[in-house]
Amino acid sequence: MISTKGRYALRVMIDLARNENEEFVPLKDIAARQGISKKYLEILVRDMVTANLIVGVRGKGGGYKLCRKPEEYTIGEILEIMEGSLSPVACLIDKKFDCPRKSTCDTLHLWTEFDSMIHDFFYNRKLSDLINRDL
Repeated sequence: MISTKGRYALRVMIDLARNENEEFVPLKDIAARQGISKKYLEILVRDMVTANLIVGVRGKGGGYKLCRKPEEYTIGEILEIMEGSLSPVACLIDKKFDCPRKSTCDTLHLWTEFDSMIHDFFYNRKLSDLINRDL
């Protein structure tokens, strides 16, 4: 399940893309437009800055903006940074993990196919697609 952290991060990214015009967007403006508490957004954007999704500047004229163009972000990248792995089962999270049941697991093919579907779905969509509502 995608938590509020991942969903709100997407909303922040969309808001920044729609409102930045080369300037930093104040967090209070994002909070007001998105109906999300400023306090919660402070925690969220700190993680987003650390992950190099956005940049932030404090003080007068400060706020946040995207590090790259919206078409350079995939939805999968944003969600995995904020949520962690999107894999449906633990044995697929770490590709180096050698499950002792791998050769006898009757469900591995199911989970592997589902994992690929999730990955392809989110990584084939860009932030710009959400802004342009091309999805």
